[in-house]
Amino acid sequence: MVKYKDAALDRTFAALSDPTRRALLARLVDRKSLSVSELAQPFAMSLPAIMKHLDVLSDAGLIAREKTGRTVACSLTAQPMEQAMNWLTHYARFWSESFDRLAALLEEEPWPKPHPPAPSPGNPASLSRGASVRHRKKSGRRGSSRKD
Repeated sequence: MVKYKDAALDRTFAALSDPTRRALLARLVDRKSLSVSELAQPFAMSLPAIMKHLDVLSDAGLIAREKTGRTVACSLTAQPMEQAMNWLTHYARFWSESFDRLAALLEEEPWPKPHPPAPSPGNPASLSRGASVRHRKKSGRRGSSRKD
């Protein structure tokens, strides 16, 4: 069953909403674990800023931290993402069914093919063949426009 009001799911989506945090997770996909400094290396931000992102990921349960001496290593944990995928799959079924109904409707209706417009004789920019006459603008009388 899909839970609709779940604080853990809210934290997961909030953590995944930031591109830096998603990039940090992507770096952990191929490796078992990385130290904080190794994770921070490609980013153009301070180590304290990276640490704040790691705090959000850790609070959401998306990473686990392990301290060995002075080195803190981070590793990916999959359970919160599995819950998020279950939630998304529930809605993917809804959209899939909607698209299937739309495809069936489009397949059963024969749609007429549009005909290209017929070329018009003469100049396509002007519908009339007559020359236009330019009229002179009428102005008021000459002199002062101010009444005394």
